[in-house]
This record gives sequence, structure tokens and C-alpha cells, in this order.
Amino acid sequence: MVKLYITRHGETVWNTEKRMQGRKDSPLTEEGIRQANLLKKRLKSIDFSVVYSSPSGRALRTAKILVESRNIPIIKDDRLMEIDLGKWEGFNQKEIGKKNPEQLHNFWTSPDVYEPEGGEKFEHVKDRVVPLIKGIINKCDGKNVLIVTHAVTLKVIMAYFENTPLEELWHTPYIHQTSLSQVNIQNGQATVILHGDSSHLGKVNKVETV
Repeated sequence: MVKLYITRHGETVWNTEKRMQGRKDSPLTEEGIRQANLLKKRLKSIDFSVVYSSPSGRALRTAKILVESRNIPIIKDDRLMEIDLGKWEGFNQKEIGKKNPEQLHNFWTSPDVYEPEGGEKFEHVKDRVVPLIKGIINKCDGKNVLIVTHAVTLKVIMAYFENTPLEELWHTPYIHQTSLSQVNIQNGQATVILHGDSSHLGKVNKVETV
């Protein structure tokens, strides 16, 4: 059996400003570091063989906190990066809404018809991340694997396991920072144990930004 534990990075400065990050980056806030440490405590009894992380600074910093003081290799893989948001990156939702309200609406409500301004479609995220997940499953039989990624990428991974159509991608649960998802795979059959569980965080506010 392969056990995949999948999480989103901790809160960042741009998250608090509702700025769209995508391939750009901003540092973890003090709250983001606290969130990562809370998840670290939750995961402390799990014997991970390897960590796969997005190379974005916010994800890599989270990954390092989660396995701090443990001799666990961290493998950076570009396929775990956030959706490329093109011209939107660095702008907040209000600014984007003024310039392109239709596509901002589509991004959050109809991802199947979203058309990016110089970035990726949601289908492109699926095309890059699903083969990676299949590869991890094939090479990690009998192991516990930690994956640190981003909101859209994580939702796409879980949609793959749950056979969720793209138009329903943003249906609940919401993926809070450092929430935990778990998928067990045995004999080719995937069982979702957790999806976006944030019980280790206490009360959290929903902030729609990626």
C-alpha cells in the first residue's frame, strides 16, 4: 500500500493581500509558519520515506518545517507548482476584476471554460501533475509519501482520485493552508481518507487566492 499525505503551503503575505501568486512567490507569514508547525505536530508519528515538494519558496519552506530535524529527502518537482496565472500574478482580486471580470468569475466558478491571460488552463495542470502522481505511486509501494503543493494543484490531484469533473473542481472542501488530504492506494485502488482536513488548525478563515 502507498499512503499519500498531501498538503498546501502555509499562509503567505500575498494570501493576506488577496494577491494571485501562481508561479510568483511571497514569503510565509508568522501565521503560515505557525500553521506548518501545527501540521508538523500532527504528522510527527508518521514515518515518511520521501517528501515531494513544489520548488516555489512558500511550498519548500513549508516542507522543510514539516520534516525539520528528520532525515527525510525532499525532492523538488516543477510539476507540483501552482497554476501559471500569467498576467494576473502579483495583482489582487479587485484589480483583476476591474480588468477581466468574466475570466475571474470563470476561474472561481467555471474552471472548465476559464481562459488564461498568458498562463495555464486547468487542464494543463492536470496534464502535468497526474503523470507525476502515477509515477510516485509506482515507485513508492509500501511507503508513506508527503506531498507539499498549492491550492489548484492539490484540488486537481484530489479530483483525479475522486473522479470529479473539472467544472466541479472548486466544490467543497475548501483547501485551507496546511490542510491535510490523505489517499491510500492498494492494488491500484485509491481510497480517499482525508480531503482538506484542517482540524489541527482550529478555526480558520476562507481566503480565495492561489
